[in-house]
Amino acid sequence: MEAIIQTANRFVRTRFGDRAYNLKPLASGDWSQAYSFLLDGHDRVIRFGAYVEDFEKDRVMGTYSSDFLPIPHVLEIGQTQSGFYAVSERVRGEHLDELDGPGICHVLPQLLDALSELQTHDLTKTQEVGIWRPNGEGPGWGTELLSVAEPRDRLAGWRESLDAWPLEAQVFDTGVEKLRQLITQLPEYRGIIHNDLLNRNVLVDGGKLSGVIDWGNARYGDPLYDIAWFLYWWSWYPEWQEIDLQEIVDDHWVKHEGKPPLADERLHCCLIHIGLDHIAYSAFKQRPEEMKRNAKQLMTYL
Repeated sequence: MEAIIQTANRFVRTRFGDRAYNLKPLASGDWSQAYSFLLDGHDRVIRFGAYVEDFEKDRVMGTYSSDFLPIPHVLEIGQTQSGFYAVSERVRGEHLDELDGPGICHVLPQLLDALSELQTHDLTKTQEVGIWRPNGEGPGWGTELLSVAEPRDRLAGWRESLDAWPLEAQVFDTGVEKLRQLITQLPEYRGIIHNDLLNRNVLVDGGKLSGVIDWGNARYGDPLYDIAWFLYWWSWYPEWQEIDLQEIVDDHWVKHEGKPPLADERLHCCLIHIGLDHIAYSAFKQRPEEMKRNAKQLMTYL
């Protein structure tokens, strides 16, 4: 870890000289490493990763930042000897994941409202970077969901790893077949899905959203996917178990023209997909306990 920090510090010194100082590691994800630092006296974050498209998504989504949905602006993207970097504004706050029951009750409705507001914008400008499917071309939403069973560049060898666990592999295949049967009833949607609203990607300060970060997993599709995200992961957070998530979701829908058409069917497909995706991901990352837990949860949707 120390060697990684030293490498980051050398890069920052070389790129920005005396304008940059006080580099400190931040909590990082699986696809990038993040550091806080001061640049020209301003709080900034620099991230290093192998996939420039993740940073490009962040740059585009920053243009949609608002008081309701604060998204830090990306100030610079460039290349390193081993990948790419992005410099962005720094937002402060505690992570949504760390909130207690009353805290999540207070903040989650704000987040759901903000995500609904996002869908009212003209999202065509996201096509400019060519990372989501320019000009609206590409497979439909059902095909997108079923691609969870296909080879993926970022998860090379995931299927071979999964096949080492026959029970979980069988659950996965059953889930794919169930999804294949259900997607025939899905309408087409082309909203923006964040697709990773936990994992320290939502920050809260003083009971208000202060930042929604890391849009690298974002995709076009059914906006209900982000609601399904919370429905799926809720049981993994013991401190939230006394909170009625469904009541929060129902109240949100009452504020926004009522329950969406075919909501139960759409959420069902999203929940199955989340389970499938994380079985594959856990197999790729060689995390058998997480793979088993996701397989067990997926079975409840089948």
